[in-house]
Amino acid sequence: MAIALLDINDCNLQLWHGEHHVQSPGYALWEDGEYRFGTAARAAARLRPRDVATRYWAQLGTRPLQPALGPARHSADLVHAHLLALHREAGEPEEVVLAVPGSMEREQLALLLGIIEQCPFRAVGLANRSVALAQPAARGRPLYHLEFQLHQALLTRLEDTAGERRLGRVQPLAGCGLLQLQERLVEIIAAAFIRQTRFDPRRQAASEQSLYDALPAALAELRREGEARLEVAGYSARLAAAALAEAGERLFKSVADAVGHEPVHLLADPLTALLPGAETSLSGLHILEGEHLRHTLPAFEAQVIRRDAPLVLVNALPLSGDHSEAAPPAVEPEKPPARSAVSTEPPVAPAGPVPTHLLQGFRARTLRATGTDLGAGWELYRADGAWLLRGPDSQPATVNGQPYTEGRHIHCGDTLAVAGALAGVVIEVGD
Repeated sequence: MAIALLDINDCNLQLWHGEHHVQSPGYALWEDGEYRFGTAARAAARLRPRDVATRYWAQLGTRPLQPALGPARHSADLVHAHLLALHREAGEPEEVVLAVPGSMEREQLALLLGIIEQCPFRAVGLANRSVALAQPAARGRPLYHLEFQLHQALLTRLEDTAGERRLGRVQPLAGCGLLQLQERLVEIIAAAFIRQTRFDPRRQAASEQSLYDALPAALAELRREGEARLEVAGYSARLAAAALAEAGERLFKSVADAVGHEPVHLLADPLTALLPGAETSLSGLHILEGEHLRHTLPAFEAQVIRRDAPLVLVNALPLSGDHSEAAPPAVEPEKPPARSAVSTEPPVAPAGPVPTHLLQGFRARTLRATGTDLGAGWELYRADGAWLLRGPDSQPATVNGQPYTEGRHIHCGDTLAVAGALAGVVIEVGD
């Protein structure tokens, strides 16, 4: 019997069970006499705002809902209904391990476990998600985890003591939640539409919803290309990543004030990579893979799972760099292996478009086979038909937010960063 894993983050709750992987943001919609959750509810947030709730996970409790939403008496009823929907979509697992954020208070956690007792599955493990996501990770610098929630961001410090990585200070960053960041981004984008087309996509609910729906893809394109064209209701506007960077200024300042001026390792959930300016403004940033928790937490079953005793929230896990072979370290290990100029295995020429330029903002630099400088001693070079990276062990390089490993081929669309600073996006320029 496979044990399921539920990652409770209201930006995107995730439940893994065997071959099932269910993703469901913390939106609830009351429609046609029933509740709908996740992406279907999110798609109605601007069209029917009075019929959509987004605070029920953050404000888990038994106070009457204000405003009311269907027959639910309080947020606990919505959480119960959302859990049932996740359970059905994931193939009805019998046992579930929970990964919970550090913002969940003791009373909320007790209420959550009470709700689960009324569900057709059993909670057999309970762990802090930041502690689990920080396994394995580099040592030697202060280690933090940055997570977005719908209505706030959360900055968690991890402490290494007595062979364990444990939960340290948990600091909410008010006004820096995903919804607030989206509002700032949409405000800037709407201003660009008005300047370029005289059309305001926020004027009507349908066009505003279309803008919100298109935002993730537009941000991904901005991250790859440095600019993007966004179309809403037949109107299109050109956007530049630099123009949107101001949307994250409050977050960037809040994180900088919290961590101080010392070098740090800052682990962050994948959503962070879509925020313009994050890779250049957040020092020591390393983006975690979307599946990182699924790969990491099962390795600690002995510490987390409790079938024959009351559940205890696990806020510390043994320190080790090799708990999960399937998941690479989230940041460079303390003593990374030396990277030679030529891989020990002959690289195979990549399929698809062949990189020709490095896009830096609006400037495309021609790639030199002998070596194109990326900064901090790193170069992009060509060997045996493939593009590779080489550089000093003292300065980490990342590809698409993940640490570069020796012999990894660089392809069109890859985003390169060195020592936490964006180096550019690899592209092909045709005739």
